[in-house]
Amino acid sequence: MAELKEKLRSDLTAAMKGRQTTVVATLRMALAAVTVEEVAGKTARELSNDEVLKVLSREVKKRNEAAEAFAGAGRREQADAELAEAEVLKSYLPAQLSDEELTDLVTQAIDEVAAQAGEQPGQKQMGQVMKAANAKVAGRAEGGRVAAIVKAKLLG
Repeated sequence: MAELKEKLRSDLTAAMKGRQTTVVATLRMALAAVTVEEVAGKTARELSNDEVLKVLSREVKKRNEAAEAFAGAGRREQADAELAEAEVLKSYLPAQLSDEELTDLVTQAIDEVAAQAGEQPGQKQMGQVMKAANAKVAGRAEGGRVAAIVKAKLLG
């Protein structure tokens, strides 16, 4: 079993004992999302740590989008609750890359694609560059940030 999933379970137990309602609800939701992912598809399987991280980052993104929607609708209390859940989940994710570090990784990815293709990649090769960049980033930056930097680099 993935160490991260075990950590979620043990932290859930500790939060229950400490009567931390937000943490308990958030970790239960996260474990449910992991379980759903495990049983999705034709056969049930155990998720690796990387797959659990992907599920958690997807859940953080959902919380942030929901908070934005609640704030836009004038429901500040619900937005704050969603942001609190997102913060709990972020503590399990690896540290996010700075813009400078992300730009360096994107530059390396562009150089790799250029070496393979034999020419400097353009807008048409954005998919190839994104694939190489996402492999280097490995969940330490949001996809939108990566795409924005790749697009800026490819355009000019």
